[in-house]
Amino acid sequence: MKVFTKEVKIALVAIVGTVVLFFGLNFLKGINLFTSTTDYYIEFKNISGLSASSPIYADGYQVGTVKDVVYDYTNQNPPKVLVAIDREMRIPLGSTAEIESDMMGNVKVNILLANKMREKVMSGGTIKGGINAGALGMAADMVPQIERMLPKLDSILGSLNTLLADPALAQSLHNVNTITQNLTVSTKELNTLMGSLNRNIPTMMAKTNTLLDNAGTLTSNLAALDLQATKQQVDQTIANVQQLTDKLNSNEGTLGLLMNDPTLYNNLSSTMQSADSLLIDLRQHPKRYVHFSLFGKKDK
Repeated sequence: MKVFTKEVKIALVAIVGTVVLFFGLNFLKGINLFTSTTDYYIEFKNISGLSASSPIYADGYQVGTVKDVVYDYTNQNPPKVLVAIDREMRIPLGSTAEIESDMMGNVKVNILLANKMREKVMSGGTIKGGINAGALGMAADMVPQIERMLPKLDSILGSLNTLLADPALAQSLHNVNTITQNLTVSTKELNTLMGSLNRNIPTMMAKTNTLLDNAGTLTSNLAALDLQATKQQVDQTIANVQQLTDKLNSNEGTLGLLMNDPTLYNNLSSTMQSADSLLIDLRQHPKRYVHFSLFGKKDK
């Protein structure tokens, strides 16, 4: 009698296939049947697409998976998620969890561990949960603001199109181009001027230093002058001139009498006229005044 008949072989293959399928499905779900776990409940107001086999992370490391989602159809209690966490994982009391979705739609749960290391959540305990919207949530929050901005943006685009279609804008751009070219030429000329100034600055500085030295010398000379003595001399000279003027205006002295006495002036004038007549007569009749002869004087 054969022990392994065709029917027995088929049954063994079916059993082995079922076992392999079971372990394979659990492996694909992320459930390790050879690791002992502890079950906890996480309470959410909205599970946001969370399903069985979703991974559970703590500090970026996967520590378990979602086993089941318990939904209360009476809406008396919020949804709960049954999770299997590694038995070696110690969850401090006060820890929370949050659901996070990425851009590809993958959903995971992050456990935010509390700092209470002395107390921990017991097996079968409940952890408070929430939703971390992430970048998608921020984008969703911005949608209403974007919707309010769209009419204004459309108005701005319309005004911009009108402005671009205005011929004056093209003319303004042409003028700006011309101004830019002029500025370029002016900049070159300014650079040339600055270069010339840089070359002439040493000479100018030398002349300036010479002028400053001369000014210093003049200041020193002025400081060395005895201004008080000079002022006294000037005052004395002015007093002498004033005294001379007073004498000239008075009848004292020859010049005063000459300037103020008309009789003396007339006498002097008459004397000068007589002297002039005498000189004329002397020049015309010199024999009347000088008698000279080689043979002696003759009596007339």
